[in-house]
Amino acid sequence: MTKFKFRHIAAAVATTALALSSAAFAAEKPTVVLVHGAFAESSSWNGVAANLQQQGYPVVAIANPLRSLTADADYVASLVKQTSGPVVLVGHSYGGAVISNAVQDNTNVTALVYVAAFAPEQGETVLELSGRYPGSTLGPTLAAPVILKDGNKDLYIQQDKFGEQFAADVPAADAVLMAATQRPITELALTEPAGKPAWHTVPSWAIYGTADKNVPAAAMKFMAQRAKAKKIVEVPDASHVVMTSHPDKVAALIVEAATATTK
Repeated sequence: MTKFKFRHIAAAVATTALALSSAAFAAEKPTVVLVHGAFAESSSWNGVAANLQQQGYPVVAIANPLRSLTADADYVASLVKQTSGPVVLVGHSYGGAVISNAVQDNTNVTALVYVAAFAPEQGETVLELSGRYPGSTLGPTLAAPVILKDGNKDLYIQQDKFGEQFAADVPAADAVLMAATQRPITELALTEPAGKPAWHTVPSWAIYGTADKNVPAAAMKFMAQRAKAKKIVEVPDASHVVMTSHPDKVAALIVEAATATTK
């Protein structure tokens, strides 16, 4: 065997070993499941997902149905149940209520991360919590509801008010696209009482913006403290979509939660 061939084979073996080592390293990391909330959709997590993927985390940004709290939580629970290895559940806004109710009997969920999110106690509703503290200006920005065949109502934010209300710290061109692609939520989802929340038994972390116009910062602070969050991060002047405007800060908190709860 020539020296050239030997060096070539040795290099190939080394490259393969490095690839296997990298794959094994990635496999040790928990899967991060990102759950968007009302008036958002999966792409709102793009910056966070890219950051986590660069660090070797498997990421799934699901399409939250936004139909009812029970049905949405069951949907997320089914996905989690079929995910191998540990899972970190991350919820934005109404998605926080979903992840709180989605753990169920899934013992692979190691951490909950609330991103400008609701963390309701059993029996509470998202609608009631959003109005418990003064400061939300969401109501007047909603468009006329779309009446569904079953009598339920789909709720949207008026597109010309979306940027200022929902994403004031996002570039205007991006906010316009977000307004056009927003996902509606049913009135039922906002008024359905929550079940027993997972944050009673699963460790949680929280991050939110101080300039959130959908959910007052005081409400999110109250819920995070009540859930005994391991860390609460307030992002100065951040809007309701803090994961879009400050993806690195949100990703950093998710990594902290993942690292703290996964051996």
